[in-house]
Order: sequence, then C-alpha cells, then structure tokens
Amino acid sequence: MKICVITPRYMISGVALAQYRFARALVGQGHDVDLVIGRVDPHLTVPPAPGLNIVTLNKPNVRSLFFPVWRYLRAAKPEVVFSAEDHLNALVLLIAILSGSKAKISGSCRVRPFDTYSNVPFTKRWFLKQVMRAVTWRADALTCVSKDMVEQYRQVFDAPPHVCIYNIIQDKSSTQRMREPVDDPWFEAGQDPVLVAAGTLAPWKGFDDLLDAIAVLKARGRMVRLTILGEGPLRTHLEEKVVSLALSDRVRLPGFTTNTLKYFSRADAFVLSSHVEGLPNVLVEAMMCGLTPVATDCPTGPREVLQDGRYGYLVPVRDPAGLADGIERALAAPIPPEVLAEGVAPFEEQTVIRRHFEVLGLAEPIAA
Repeated sequence: MKICVITPRYMISGVALAQYRFARALVGQGHDVDLVIGRVDPHLTVPPAPGLNIVTLNKPNVRSLFFPVWRYLRAAKPEVVFSAEDHLNALVLLIAILSGSKAKISGSCRVRPFDTYSNVPFTKRWFLKQVMRAVTWRADALTCVSKDMVEQYRQVFDAPPHVCIYNIIQDKSSTQRMREPVDDPWFEAGQDPVLVAAGTLAPWKGFDDLLDAIAVLKARGRMVRLTILGEGPLRTHLEEKVVSLALSDRVRLPGFTTNTLKYFSRADAFVLSSHVEGLPNVLVEAMMCGLTPVATDCPTGPREVLQDGRYGYLVPVRDPAGLADGIERALAAPIPPEVLAEGVAPFEEQTVIRRHFEVLGLAEPIAA
C-alpha cells in the first residue's frame, strides 16, 4: 500500500520523532512509504531508514506547504495519508478536498485543543477552529495520543470523531539503542544515584522546579545527580540557576543527543517535571528501559500512562518539595521491570499500527 506520513518540521521533539518512527514501522510492515517533511532543523539530518523515501519540502511554515503538498498528492497518489498536528491536519484535509484526492486521511492531534483553538472571534485560533469545522467531514480518522485529549476535544467541538491511538514507542530498534555504550563516568556503577530528565529546555517542561527539587534533596542530605538531556531557549537561565543553587557538582545539561535510551537504561530514575503535556513519549521510553518514572500529574498524559501510579510515582505540578518526595520514593522502591513492561505494551508498534488500520477500515495483515 502506498502511504504518506507527513510532519511540518523535523526536530528533536515528540511529534517529529513519533512520525519518523511510525513511517519506519510501516515500511517494516511491507508498505511503500513516503515521509514528507516541511523542513528539517539546520543542525539535524533525518536518519536514513531502509525502504523509507524521505521527501523534504524546505518550507518555513505550515501555510507555505499548501502548493507543495497539493503537487505531492496529485503526483504520488498515496492511498493513505497520516498527518500530525492540528494546523497541518486542517491544511491536508483542505488540500484533499480541493484536489480531489481519493486518499484516506488520518489526522493525529498532539497538543491540547484548549491551547490550539479559541472562541474569541477573528483570532488565529478562532479561524483555525472554523476551518477545522469546515473540513472535518473529509477526515477518515481523527486521533489523539491520549484519552484525556479525546475528552477535551468533546468540550471544544460538537460531537467530534476523535479516538485515542497511542504513538509507537517500542519498536524493533529500541533494544539496540538501549545497548549502545555511554562514555560518561556518571553512569558507572557504585556512585550516587543518577536521575535523568529529557526534553526541550523550555518553560512548560518545569526544569526550574526540578532544579529546586534537587536542592531540596541536597538540603535533606540525599545526594543524587541529575542529567537533563536536551536543548532549548532556557539553557542559559538553567545553567545560571544551577550555579546559584550550588549544584554544579550535582547537575549537568549535556545538550542534544540522538539516543536518550542508552542513558535511560543506565540511570536510577526518570523525572518528568512538566506543567503540561500531550502524551509524553519520553515517559514511556523510560519505562521501556526499565527505569522507574516520577512524573507531575499535569494535563494530559502522565496519569494515563502511569495508570494512576501503578507504573510510577505521580506528584503535584509546580511543587519542588513534592517532586523531591517522589524521587525519594522511586529510589527507595523502584517499580519492577516486569510491571513496567506491562505498561509499555499498548505502545508497541504492531499494536499501534493494527489500531490505526482498524479505525480506517483497512484489513491489512500485520507482518510477524
């Protein structure tokens, strides 16, 4: 089957990496797959994958993708299009209507609708809501990456068709990536516990709270070390805060890495300090590596992924002392690997692909 997986931007973020992983998994199931990317961040290269055709359009934003995507649909004639993010979903649906494309369209929503749409007339988010209302009929499926998000769409739209389908987290390359060596003395056995966090260094990730939590632990005499993997606009601020809290020997921000799993598989606990999420892929990745998670009970996703605390420790949002308490619990009573594996099962690639095809009404066999 000819399939297009499209994303507006390739960067180190949950959406772009999830679309890449999904496209690669579809190739593994025997499909002819194009991964269409609006633009690639300058410092990155899309990793080649056997059998995956990568099409880069080199356009700066979603609006500028209209004619390139129109031409692509007319020329390539994919049978199925998997889009992600509401702005792009609306554009792809509009193009499919105007171009007469016969492709089945599945649009995945990755951000809370409360942050995407508005009822304030003539604002950008209001216009997007009107466009989405007008083109939704063309969608063969609209999906969300968490059940909580489905409920939120029901508050924003009248009788929306959205259903929950998780991202692929566990795929055939995961085990290999976990086993890659880590050249870092912090991750050698016999030292103080190592915590890892990962994500864009941005305000909503709550890394300020996490640094305050490490300071609380230090004041309690609990010596831990923290590695925050990622890059972003708050780097200078966070580095200055590390110094101001006298944590330079306890906290490191090594920057961007193409493989977080090798660090997760050698750490003692994972911490998600976010104020808001869609569904945090990184939380499932940590569980997949056998790493006990501590996560803020933020909207949306952590409570759903951790099943009310069965697969990890939930703590209040914006509460450094509560976060410190959760970290101490995780180190004292880690979740058994076999229990964590149970929590990861819904995110396995064959399970996710089968669900997508069911929703689209396609009876494609799944390869062994």
